[in-house]
Amino acid sequence: MTDDRPTVISISALACILQDILHEGLGHGLTAWLSGAHRLTMSTVALESDIDTRWISANGTLVNLLFAAILWLLLRRPRRYPPAVRYFLILALAGNLFTGTGYFLFSGFFDFGDWAAVIRGLQPHWLWRLGLIVVGAASYYAAMLVVGAQLAPFRGPETPGRLRGLCWTPYFTDGILAGLAGLLNPAGLFYVLASALPSTLGANAGLLSLPGLIHGWKQGEEAGVATLPRSRAWIAAGAVATLLFIFVLGRGITWSR
Repeated sequence: MTDDRPTVISISALACILQDILHEGLGHGLTAWLSGAHRLTMSTVALESDIDTRWISANGTLVNLLFAAILWLLLRRPRRYPPAVRYFLILALAGNLFTGTGYFLFSGFFDFGDWAAVIRGLQPHWLWRLGLIVVGAASYYAAMLVVGAQLAPFRGPETPGRLRGLCWTPYFTDGILAGLAGLLNPAGLFYVLASALPSTLGANAGLLSLPGLIHGWKQGEEAGVATLPRSRAWIAAGAVATLLFIFVLGRGITWSR
């Protein structure tokens, strides 16, 4: 038996949406609100606010990293979860870790995005950018090892290509979802090309190389995780969340006081 593709896609979409809401909403949005913002517009690609501080810029990725730590703790006893729930937790862990650590690299290299705003005005600027690149590279590689350790039990000698499907499917699902939702955002097409797609496809690039990385590891003692059967509940939840993500959050939600 093989993993059910619609179920894998649905779980991937839910994990992607969770990471995005944590980043833009709980990270940037809540911080801006608590900092005294009077008007906020949250979409899938950006948080627009009438105030701007370093903490607002930083807390998107910091919240991602905080929830990655929580998810890692939840996965300390992975056998307590059914395969589909376990896979969802791992994808949510990967999304939050890769976004949190990947943003350091992205902002360091291109001097754009959340952490470019955090270090703006700090001197010598080139040294701060170099620091982001070094921290980003080291932490991103560590994130790949953490996620790889969680995914390794899903491989098995009878299904050599399974990990590729479980890693590559969410990568392309996330990219398509981010692109479709981003097209409707009120900030314009620039943020789709400069933020939504790079942050999704770039941050999650580790998913493409994880199968090869894990393949070189020694087979552990834990038995392979059972295949993911078709689940109408996961598919329905994924479909509803995707529609809301694209057509509601994609267009932007505004709060004011």
